[in-house]
Amino acid sequence: MLEAINLTKQYNSTKALDTLNLKIEPGEVFCLLGANGAGKTTTIHLFLNFIAPTSGTANIKGLDVTTHPLETKRHIAYIPEQVMLYKNLTGVENLAYFSTLAGHDEYSREQFLRFFDQVGLQREAAEKRVGTYSKGMRQKVGIAIALAKQAEALLLDEPTSGLDPKASNEFSELLKTLSAKGVAVLMATHDLFRAKESGTRVGIMRHGQLRSTLKTEDLGHSDLERIYLDHMHD
Repeated sequence: MLEAINLTKQYNSTKALDTLNLKIEPGEVFCLLGANGAGKTTTIHLFLNFIAPTSGTANIKGLDVTTHPLETKRHIAYIPEQVMLYKNLTGVENLAYFSTLAGHDEYSREQFLRFFDQVGLQREAAEKRVGTYSKGMRQKVGIAIALAKQAEALLLDEPTSGLDPKASNEFSELLKTLSAKGVAVLMATHDLFRAKESGTRVGIMRHGQLRSTLKTEDLGHSDLERIYLDHMHD
């Protein structure tokens, strides 16, 4: 679903991303771990075609995002650290607006509310203005938008940053739900615990390079922390 082939981004003499090769299948939750400046956000932005690669390709469903920018965006949804919504609109109104932008104007109000049911946002809250929402509630709206858009891949950049433990756990459960539906997920995060809990694989990045990829089912929390720290000091 998502594939990087020798994907490289260079700024003058600095390589923000160095020949990344990575493939993420439908239903897989791949978590990119690394310090600030490791190349995690650069990877996300290259798949979104926010920036152009210096060399290599970022493919979505086999299509190069630079040569098929509109078609590839139809297959994906993006949730940044701070989900950008219209504060003066309700959750339902935001969902209706962004769904229509994505070409899905077939939903009824009841169907929009059902999307919120799926992500655990109470209907009463969905009828309130987004300006009153907590960060966790805004993240749920973002997931509801991905569901309504029928996104086949989800790109996340530090989505659990600033969330309390309960909201973080709820977010992890939502990712598992999406994975079960066959959605491919690429998440950049600093949260080792959540990466272990919600990811099927993790990748450890340093200085723009993917140093290691690991299956989470083969690791305990302490194992992942030890391996991560080993790579940070090599």
